[in-house]
Amino acid sequence: MKRYLDCNATCPPVQAALEAVAKAALEAPGNPSSLHWAGRAARRIVDDGRDQLAAFVGCESGSVVFTSGGTEANNIAIHSVLASLQSGSVVCTAIEHPAVLKPLSQLKGDCFEIIQVRPNSDGMVSAESMIAAITDDTRLVCMMMVNNESGAIQPVQEVAAFCRARGITMLVDAVQALGKSSLNFQQLDIDFMSLSAHKIGGPKGVGALLVRRGMKLHELTPGGGQERKRRSGTENVPGIAGFAAALGQIDFTTFAPIRDSFEQQLKNQIPTVRIISEQTARTANTSLFILPGMDGETLLMQLDLAGFAVASGSACSSGKREASHVLLAMGVNDATARSSVRVSFGPGNTMDDADALVKALVKSRQRLRGMAGLVTE
Repeated sequence: MKRYLDCNATCPPVQAALEAVAKAALEAPGNPSSLHWAGRAARRIVDDGRDQLAAFVGCESGSVVFTSGGTEANNIAIHSVLASLQSGSVVCTAIEHPAVLKPLSQLKGDCFEIIQVRPNSDGMVSAESMIAAITDDTRLVCMMMVNNESGAIQPVQEVAAFCRARGITMLVDAVQALGKSSLNFQQLDIDFMSLSAHKIGGPKGVGALLVRRGMKLHELTPGGGQERKRRSGTENVPGIAGFAAALGQIDFTTFAPIRDSFEQQLKNQIPTVRIISEQTARTANTSLFILPGMDGETLLMQLDLAGFAVASGSACSSGKREASHVLLAMGVNDATARSSVRVSFGPGNTMDDADALVKALVKSRQRLRGMAGLVTE
């Protein structure tokens, strides 16, 4: 039996999104920039999707710029702020997604200083430490709302208020927060926010960047001037339709009892397990844990053979043997960080999945310890 437990990487598409994608593809085949009836039909879908997303996240429709996903949205925001500047500093958390850390690292050098603020041992970056790192030379602050690996919710509101009072530009990566935590772009009063559809049961390959009125964007790929000359390229009409249809379809809070039962059983069966961010606020579907002495990637392969789809670190870093940068930033050593596994529950998961996964983890761990010549517990 196959059990999918990796919804933070990609959430299985909800039926409403699948139907919306198919309908848009069949009934609105035109280019949304074309003036004929087929183009106008496609344009209506894009505009309606923009309105629906804006209403869901509390912003003006004109603030929504559709992208290919969260990675592109983050890159557009970062380059828009820094492309025209000659120097300054950028303050970000050390647990940001690579879609933020990598473009910043490319800009690091004589011109820009990149200051990474580390989290505490629970995986939360305090507002006080972020604010302390901000100086008169700071040009951009980047802070994710929810960490993709641990699920830890970050104190974005306090940092945002500090930045707004001082006129400092702020980007919030809310890819893992959409649908799982309260979002209101206008109340947060920030400059940029990135979102992605496939984290909430929408299609892959579509996302959005929310832009505060008056902020100018630097096009990464200049072209036909779509999205009000802010992001060229023909809009993904079926994807946008599916994105809009997926909004609010999944109540991620309902997975808390499954997650909590899983963690309690795991602690009962393997007392040495360490649950990351257990003592701080986190999203209800996410469990990141460490099994000391185990290689997370080897354990993941064992679970895969048993029919379980879980993660070791971030899905966007798959194929690498590197330890989780999130855990390393929390002070976990390299060997221990490699012993981590992330489980993220979603649609279709039940208590039976949690029970079965605990049994599979215990069995796989015993097998691997036996192969290593270690005494099984």
